[in-house]
Amino acid sequence: MKRSELTEFAVEEEGFKLKIRRGLSFSGSPAHGGESHPVYQVTAPAADAQGSGQNAAAQTLNAPKDVEKDDPDVIYIKSPMVGTFYRSPSPESKPFAEIGTKMTETSAVCIIEAMKIMNEIQAEVKGTVTEVLVENGQPVEYGQKLFRLKKA
Repeated sequence: MKRSELTEFAVEEEGFKLKIRRGLSFSGSPAHGGESHPVYQVTAPAADAQGSGQNAAAQTLNAPKDVEKDDPDVIYIKSPMVGTFYRSPSPESKPFAEIGTKMTETSAVCIIEAMKIMNEIQAEVKGTVTEVLVENGQPVEYGQKLFRLKKA
């Protein structure tokens, strides 16, 4: 956070909230001879009624897609970051994924440009593309649905 001069960062998603703030803590304030330390605040959902202890917040952060409730064979590939969505590696190239394209876990589905860095996004599941939900060159948000797939 010091390198980028960022003072606060917050992420919120279905039952999970993470806020990191760079500032002064009472015990470590420069006025008291200490140094500044980041302050962390995490709010996560409570364990289910059976007390399974599974951390739903961690599962949410690590899973870029979710299963549609009506059809368990439908999967959405979601954006793992904020940026600009591109369907192909260059304007002259054909798209990575079109309707009917069969994908594997390592198949590239798109590129998301974030801070002038091109990030190739992989499907991470086997399936067939049934719908492209974002237009080429459109800005996308973290967690936004990009593709709809039918599980293989």
